[in-house]
Amino acid sequence: MGSTDKIIRIIVALVLIFLYATNRVEGTLGIVLLVLAGVFILTSLVSFCPLYAPFGINTCKKN
Repeated sequence: MGSTDKIIRIIVALVLIFLYATNRVEGTLGIVLLVLAGVFILTSLVSFCPLYAPFGINTCKKN
């Protein structure tokens, strides 16, 4: 996973967390979005997205 991909995932996760914290999204949708934010942060930290593997997607620059 490339650095641009990581940054985008972290920004989206922070936005989702902010929306939940300010009660813009609530209930089941809020919980689903929080889980999604957690997945985005986790995949950014480990630099691997399990959905990319079956499709052969690689966002990391090759040297």
